[in-house]
Amino acid sequence: MLESKHLSKIPDPQTIKPLQTISFAMSRIVAHVDMDYFYAAVEEREDPSLRGKPVVVCMYSGRGEGGSVSTSNYVAREFGIHSGMPCSRARQLNSDAVYLPVRKEFYTEVSDRIMGIIESHADSPDFFEQVSIDEAFIEISEHCNGDFGCAEEIAQQIKQEVLEHEKLTCSVGIGPNKLIAKMASSEQKPDGLTVITPDAVADFLNDKPVGKLWGVGKVTASKLEEMNISSVGELAKYDAVELVSAFGKNRGAWLKASAQGIDESPVNPRGGTDQIGRIATLSRNSSDVGEIMQEIEKLSNDVIERLHERKLSYKQVSITIITSHFKTYSRNKTLNLPSSEKEIIITTARSLFSQFLEENNVEVRRVGVMVSGLQEMSSQTTLSSYF
Repeated sequence: MLESKHLSKIPDPQTIKPLQTISFAMSRIVAHVDMDYFYAAVEEREDPSLRGKPVVVCMYSGRGEGGSVSTSNYVAREFGIHSGMPCSRARQLNSDAVYLPVRKEFYTEVSDRIMGIIESHADSPDFFEQVSIDEAFIEISEHCNGDFGCAEEIAQQIKQEVLEHEKLTCSVGIGPNKLIAKMASSEQKPDGLTVITPDAVADFLNDKPVGKLWGVGKVTASKLEEMNISSVGELAKYDAVELVSAFGKNRGAWLKASAQGIDESPVNPRGGTDQIGRIATLSRNSSDVGEIMQEIEKLSNDVIERLHERKLSYKQVSITIITSHFKTYSRNKTLNLPSSEKEIIITTARSLFSQFLEENNVEVRRVGVMVSGLQEMSSQTTLSSYF
């Protein structure tokens, strides 16, 4: 495993004036986990004889050799073969490479287990966002309380668990927002770990070609170069009014902010935002209902507090169970009437957990509580209110 790359230094105020107004407020910590050449890596794992050979996984069209490259390993990339390229072109570049068809269902099964590992380290299910079959964001701000050293330890643990359980490597980027985390994960591929602290954001971005800024495509990069903007640092210093004039209000403002390392976009859960949940790691793997329920009560307190802050009631209670083998299970119960009571969450969660543990002989690593079916709190939110 490669050593992690950690960028943290006292910046030169003259070089990052645009960033100084936001650096103090950057208390978030976001991690982006990106599997290394995922499809091809899975095929190498399944057939070790492929290792060291150029491997190309193709999405065939069903019309002869038509189709495009989904993934190529790093050996194949040395021949110029890359994702999105027509498979026929890839064969011209290297006819001796191993060409395999996409096995989407199988890759999805592997991905689901990996995503369970990644999600288990997020602050809560609310702060896990699967971007694609092989990459995801998690927010770990609350868990690490602004400590990027803690975040680095979590990233190392994720990498170790993915390697141990799936025999695959991933690259992780850590930063004060999604933009920086995403770009950091590409710094040391494969099997890399890059940590960008808030005071190192300007240094990290300044010399990068403008086309490397996440969200800037070929057309935008070409137009920026026509404006004599070739680096992210140059874009950060460019007049905002001229950018808005050239790209429109929203796009121009976004380009200026992104070049300065500003990104306030949230980490969104797969299931949307109509839910409130908390998840926690047990002090030790356990199958003891009493021990698990102690943690459930703490999580329920947090959930109720967030519900009351937003003046909401809930209609459904769900539990999440992540086992010692990183398999993820969920159980839920829909109430007859909406409620805003903590005791109903605790009672329902206890019932769901007890039933799960009776049916499954497993040890639990992480537990979570979630409520959904949210609605504005009314004066009648408990069963007793109707009698």
